Formats: sequence, structure tokens, C-alpha cells
Amino acid sequence: MSRRDDITGSKAMNGYRSSKANNKTKRLFHLNLQKRKFYIPEEDRWVTLKVSSKTLRTINKNGIYAVLKKNGLLNKI
Repeated sequence: MSRRDDITGSKAMNGYRSSKANNKTKRLFHLNLQKRKFYIPEEDRWVTLKVSSKTLRTINKNGIYAVLKKNGLLNKI
């Protein structure tokens, strides 16, 4: 199972871990993924999606139907 947002498709980004002596080591900054069930009243059904906390805030602001429509996922889910 990939660590990827089901709606936006975003994934971990690269960066460096830096010590006090300024030694750099490569690392990944992972998304804060949450597994959530959403009800889509327009289609009268529930869907379970893995979304990041940033996407959850967008869903709370605009609604699940509008977010899925904007990302072109209404027919795929």
C-alpha cells in the first residue's frame, strides 16, 4: 500500500536531516495520512479514502463532492 493521498496524489518529499555539526543525511518528509469514510449525498453512497490532513481541511471547506469533481475523480471512485 503506497503512502499517497487518494485525492490529490501527493506523496512524500525529499529533504535532509541536519545534525548540530551540520552533517546532512537524506530523509523523507511523509504526509500525515488519515483513512476516512466520506458520504457523498449526490450519489447516495459512502467511500473510504486515504487523505492527508491538508486535503481533509480542503474537504471541510469545499465539500467532498466539489473536491472530487475538481480533481476529476467522481467516476473513478
